[in-house]
Amino acid sequence: MSKIFSLILLTCLSPILLIVAITIIVDDGFPVLFRQKRMGQNNAHFWIYKFRTMKKDAPDIATHLVKDGTSLYTSIGPFLRKFSFDELPQLINILKGDMVFIGPRPALYNQDDLIALRTQAGVQTLMPGVTGWAQVNGRDELSIPDKVKMDEYYLINKSLWLNIKILFMTVFKVFKTEGVSN
Repeated sequence: MSKIFSLILLTCLSPILLIVAITIIVDDGFPVLFRQKRMGQNNAHFWIYKFRTMKKDAPDIATHLVKDGTSLYTSIGPFLRKFSFDELPQLINILKGDMVFIGPRPALYNQDDLIALRTQAGVQTLMPGVTGWAQVNGRDELSIPDKVKMDEYYLINKSLWLNIKILFMTVFKVFKTEGVSN
């Protein structure tokens, strides 16, 4: 079902995707998409796709670890991140079967502390999501242990109703631009 819905969304959003792609090209050239190694279900690696918001020579580490991350952004990058437009290519990841709409956000392959804590909590058994319980309860403002607690809560309480709640909270948080770090 996720794959079908992803394909429908990709089709419906194609004009927006094209506009974002053209804007990135005009702003900073090619490539349009950014590809990054992430941890998937059962700690298997996969490539996540995002619209590129950082300059071509930006380091491949979590943004909050960069001393002055704002200097690495393209001129359109902060806007794309603020409204989560950079996440739209993850519909391709859903279509490929690497991700689902709702689940814990996939860790970077080199976030050893997050990966270890999630593995201890059993969270690695879940398919990673575009949004999740941790994203609607603090996102980038959460410490790693708190993020894992949120992921574990989702693992234990996963249900259709919790997914619907997360979906509505995600829409609200995106429009409010809450919890986004630059």
